This record gives sequence, C-alpha cells and structure tokens, in this order.
Amino acid sequence: MTLPIDPRARHARWVAPLCWTAVALEGFDLVVLGVVLPVLLKDKSWGIDPNSASLITAIGLLGVAIGAFAIGPLSDLFGRRAMMLLTVTSFSVCTLLCAFATGPWLFGVLRLLAGLGLGGVLPTALALITEYARVGRGGSATTVLMTGYHVGAVLTALLGILVLQRFGWQWMFVIGAAPALVLVPLMAKFLPESKALARTRETRRNPLGTLFRGGYRRATIAFWVASFMGLLLVYGLNTWLPQIMREAGYELGAALALLLVLNVGAVLGLLIGGRVADRIGYRRSSVAWFVAAAVFLALLSIKLPGASVYAGVLLAGVFTFSSQVLVYVYIARVYPASARGTGLGAASGIGRFGAMSGPLVTGALLSAGLAYPWGFYLFAAVAVIGAAAIAAVNREPAADPSADLPASVER
Repeated sequence: MTLPIDPRARHARWVAPLCWTAVALEGFDLVVLGVVLPVLLKDKSWGIDPNSASLITAIGLLGVAIGAFAIGPLSDLFGRRAMMLLTVTSFSVCTLLCAFATGPWLFGVLRLLAGLGLGGVLPTALALITEYARVGRGGSATTVLMTGYHVGAVLTALLGILVLQRFGWQWMFVIGAAPALVLVPLMAKFLPESKALARTRETRRNPLGTLFRGGYRRATIAFWVASFMGLLLVYGLNTWLPQIMREAGYELGAALALLLVLNVGAVLGLLIGGRVADRIGYRRSSVAWFVAAAVFLALLSIKLPGASVYAGVLLAGVFTFSSQVLVYVYIARVYPASARGTGLGAASGIGRFGAMSGPLVTGALLSAGLAYPWGFYLFAAVAVIGAAAIAAVNREPAADPSADLPASVER
C-alpha cells in the first residue's frame, strides 16, 4: 500500500529560496530610494529638497511599521502563504507605479503604500522559515534568510551605477518590480501553508492577545525594546557612519570604504551568528552579540591607526547588524505557532520606529558637533539596553517550532 505524499512536505524545499528572494526584493526596495534621491534632488520640475526627501523616507518607513503590525496577525489568522502572495504583489505593484509618479506628493503616497506590503514580508517569511527549518537549525536558517536583505541592498547600489545615468531613475523602480512576475507565480504554485493555520482557524483566538496573556507580557515588552534598539543601531550606522568618520578626520574615500566594510561584517555576522545560536541557545547568543556590539562600537570612539580601524568596523558590523536578527530568531521560537507571525510583526513594527529614530538622533549629534566620539558612546549604550532587554525575557524557546503549545516560563 502506497501512502499519499504530504503536499506540504513535497514543497517544503521551496520555502527557503522563495522567502529569501522576497526578502532580497525587500532589501532592494527599501534601499532604492537612497540611490535615486541624488537624481531627484536635481530635478527642478519636482521641486524636492532635503527636507521633503527626508519626509518621503519617513513616510515609507511608517508604512513598513504599519504593514508589519497589520500583516503579522493576518498571517496567523488567514495563512502565511496568502499573506506572502499579497505582500509581494502589493509592494511590487506600488514600486512599479513609483516610476510613473509625476511629483513628490504622489511619489510619497506610493512609497507609503509600498511600505505597507514591505512591512509584512519579513515577519511572514521569518515565521515560515522557522517552521520549515531542519531541527536544530532554526537560527542558521533565519540568519541565512536575512542575507537576502543585504544582497538586495548591494544589487541596488550596483544597478544604480549602471542604470541611473544611462536610463534614468524611473528604470530603477521598473527593475525592482520586475522579479515579481516570476516570484509570485512560483509562490502561488510551490509555497506551502503553515502547519499552524488549521489550528488557528479552529480556535479563532485573537493572536495579538496572545502576546499579553499566559505569561507572555514580559517577553513581549522585552522583545519590543530589543527590536527598537537593534534597528536604531542598524539605520543610525548605515545612514551616518561615513559622516561621523569624516568628523573623526578620515578622508571621504576611507569613510565610504568603512561603510562597505561595516556591511561586509553584517553578512559575516549573519552567517556566524545563526550557527552560534543553534549551538549555545537563542537568549545567550543574543545577549552576547549585543554586548560584543557595545564593546566594538565604543572602541570606534578611539581613532585607531592604519588598517586596524577597518578591523574594528568589520567586527562592529559582525555583531551590531546580526544582533537584531538573533532577536527575531528568539521571538520566532518563543511564541506559539499560531501567534508567531503576530509576535514577529509587532516586534518588527516597533523596531521600525527605532529605524526612524536612529538617523534623527545621530543627525542631531552631527548638527551639534558631538557625533564623534559621542555618537559611538550612544550606540554602545543602545546595544547595552538591547542586551538587558533580552536578558529580561522570561520564556524558553519551544522545542518544536511547529507546535502550538506555550513555551515554559523560565524560573
């Protein structure tokens, strides 16, 4: 007698590449604005200035935050497969429409709408990856997924060099939307549904309420604080590191090279951090990563000689960027499967406010002439707060990420 093949098992191998590609497109779309802004600022017909450009950036991030909050619970209630299809389709369509915007107001509205879809991609992808990862490999599966974001960001910069001057800024958005023509049909055919969906439909419990009952309240608040601090570091450093290093006396070329080194360190940290988390535990690795980030960020307040500054920035990138991803790994293993998308979405949404705060706070320090060395002291303090928040989590990770049973409270 031949047993029927579970269609979920047959298509499980598609989860990682499809989700990785979606996250890469998110990385492309969230960085593309920074690539095209120099051209838009020179377009006199738009009348855009640095203040309005900053407003458009903030509006896009606000859309991402709202999308993360909204799509997380919806993915737990109506299915992660459906939400992945919805989010990828919606942000790709809005990205394409950006190419046809006739002015900054319409462009800003489209960036807001694109942000709604973008915000839902990451928590939904993380929830699926966690559930379908091999036993004992949840950490490394998640961190490998997040390399897609950095690959997308790097491709955006490279395409900007090749496309902007030759074809115009509009083609950057056309190129960013085009992969959805292949990705969405593949998702529709091969992306399996979550194992927790049937149970969620049966209980019909509000997944948002799960974050604050049954002993989860303390963990939820701690995760929100850690996520806010983690993304404050990521966006604050990526936005202002070159200018801070310029104030420290480095040449422009060296300052830009240090930003590249920082992001190389980020990719290395993702590849290393996941394996470490799988070996020593998600709480311990998250705390250790935040503490190490604090140490190396504080060391950057000292003007290091020669090539040692590159080593310092590389190590800061290794620990700073992957600290936030390890927080996501921990979140995905603590909440029950039926509320995992909600937990990830809420933490990601709160984190986006940290993403908005990082460039603003660091910019204020730059305006006051205090960014070097005090900017690095501030970043180190933020990392310490992130470590303290994770240390305060009172939940142990579930042994089975697909289970819908509550994780035990740590005594």
